[in-house]
Amino acid sequence: MRRKTDFLVIGTGVAGLSYALKVAEHGNVVVVAKSTIDEGSTKYAQGGIAAVMYSPDTYEKHIIDTLVAGDSLCNEKIVRITITESSERVKELVEWGTRFDTNLDGTFKLGKEGGHSENRVLHRKDQTGKEIERALVEQVRTHNNITLLENHFAVDLITQHHLGIEIPPLDDKIECYGAYLMDIKTGKIETVLSKITLLATGGVGNVYESTTNPIIATGDGIAMAYRAGALIENMEFIQFHPTALYSTTEKPAFLITEALRGYGARLKNHKGEYFMKNYDERADLAPRDIVARAIDLEMKNSGKYFVWLDTTVLDKNGLIENFPGIYARCLSVGIDITKEMIPVRPTAHYSCGGIKVDEYSKTNIKNLYASGEVASTGLHGANRLASNSLLEALVFSHRAYIDSLAKFKSIYFKDDIPDWNDEGTVLNEEMILIIQSLKEVQSIMSNYVGIVRSNLRLNRALNRLELINIETEDLFNKSVLNFELCELRNVINVAYLIINMAINRKENRGLHYSIDYVK
Repeated sequence: MRRKTDFLVIGTGVAGLSYALKVAEHGNVVVVAKSTIDEGSTKYAQGGIAAVMYSPDTYEKHIIDTLVAGDSLCNEKIVRITITESSERVKELVEWGTRFDTNLDGTFKLGKEGGHSENRVLHRKDQTGKEIERALVEQVRTHNNITLLENHFAVDLITQHHLGIEIPPLDDKIECYGAYLMDIKTGKIETVLSKITLLATGGVGNVYESTTNPIIATGDGIAMAYRAGALIENMEFIQFHPTALYSTTEKPAFLITEALRGYGARLKNHKGEYFMKNYDERADLAPRDIVARAIDLEMKNSGKYFVWLDTTVLDKNGLIENFPGIYARCLSVGIDITKEMIPVRPTAHYSCGGIKVDEYSKTNIKNLYASGEVASTGLHGANRLASNSLLEALVFSHRAYIDSLAKFKSIYFKDDIPDWNDEGTVLNEEMILIIQSLKEVQSIMSNYVGIVRSNLRLNRALNRLELINIETEDLFNKSVLNFELCELRNVINVAYLIINMAINRKENRGLHYSIDYVK
């Protein structure tokens, strides 16, 4: 099957849906959801979206907080663009139907999280992402110019390579003509030709054993772009959220929002000590990389698998009112957070790197844009400031809209694109090989490429990964494709990028911390 569209949007979080709604006013849009439209990292964002709304907060204060958190690797121009456009993007969310918490006078209730110098985080209780996603989904489902393909998986981007034309990676002559999509339910692969393609596929959390990301977050967009010849950067900076509910089986790990510490909860070790003051003067509200490393060290020193988050010191009614989702989830596993502390541990959460884009979300591949966690805009540097991610997605999807709108009418479809070729392949019945290889990659990444690293661990990880990659590529080339095999291939590609960029980072900076560079 072949399909043509003005705009192809791969991913249905805040980045993809906000872009789709805007370009749909000017052309036809195909939106691709790997699962259902509302399943993605946006839905799981509890804390909120950071934006400057009222005095005494200022754009300059937010800019400085972002630069400090990024450990001097942020692109200051990009930071300034993002922060100064924050207020307008939030207003658009409200116009689309997002209902943020407000005070009696109608002003927004603003929370405070680690690394922020002012209260500036808009929220909807502790389910902000879910509320934003709800509003956007309602708009998308009723738009006449948007075709939604749920349970479809993007196998590869279509470039000159599929025409038999070899262009070196990173070359500015590479062009994107659309993508090959797999219907997950039938296994059939269709060709979708597009004038403009936006990758908004989210993060890479499932490269690790434990993550707050949904199970669909396997780095697909980054892997596809990498294979197509896009520039990828800063993948060594994987943010581990300091506080996920400790569980040996749950996936995704349940996030305990940083806003809870902003509300007054404090971390405590197994000796009963509030320990964060020993690591940073900002204590429990230090940036995430500092808090995650502190917890990691406390766990290693105690031999325990978690530390405690003490919520018992907080007002019971206020705690339940402001964090109903966390209260209910913890209660479901037998923890009453008004009376008992929460067992928490760091878990893979967010990638600060990704596909390198410019200030209009353009990649080095012509007619290909990227927005959201899949992209590396330069905003986060070496460490993301809490609640800046939803904001980044909105700002750069808007900028991608502005740039793509100016050019899409002058782009013509490439009609000589071949359909997906699986000639000579056979039905693969060795699912156990795929499942086991995925477990091996996740184990390698968790044990050797986690919060604390070393050259020895990284090189061992690379050696182990290379063998799995050879086996998987052999299986990929001779098999009729299935969804699980394609995901495994992407996970391996992303793991390779993380490891190699970590090896090449010869310093401790932000989220990359190696015992070989401790002074």
